[in-house]
Amino acid sequence: MGPPPRAAFAAGLAAGGVLVALLFARKKRRIETLFTDEACPPAGHYSQATIYDDTLYVSGLLPVMPDGTKLAGKSFEVQATAALQNLRAVLEAAGASPKQLVSVRVYIADIDNWPAFNAMYARFCEDHKPARAVVPVPHLHYGLALEIEATAAL
Repeated sequence: MGPPPRAAFAAGLAAGGVLVALLFARKKRRIETLFTDEACPPAGHYSQATIYDDTLYVSGLLPVMPDGTKLAGKSFEVQATAALQNLRAVLEAAGASPKQLVSVRVYIADIDNWPAFNAMYARFCEDHKPARAVVPVPHLHYGLALEIEATAAL
């Protein structure tokens, strides 16, 4: 095994020779969890979001208030507003905004609410259109109407 690249480069310079070296510095990777009091608290063994390098992975956020109050039984619009507020709070805690969303998944217990959600989501994202999937499901935790999961670039 030869000398480390930096030593070989220095030796080449010292010997008066021409040496071309490509040095690749490996980026230090980081994984950290994120928590904000401004969004619904995790109800299990998970974090509100995880940051890996320059990407934010947001866990499924339910229409639950930051104090833990579940909005089951409230109108779809009230629940969707709360879930989107939770998403905004997590994004902001990471120093991001809806404009940095890359992908969003929405689990919805009643697909008939899709048009209402689509309109609210359009106002939330404004002119930004991240990739998105709306997934109809038979039911969600606590009888809630929707859950939002997202990925954002930091």
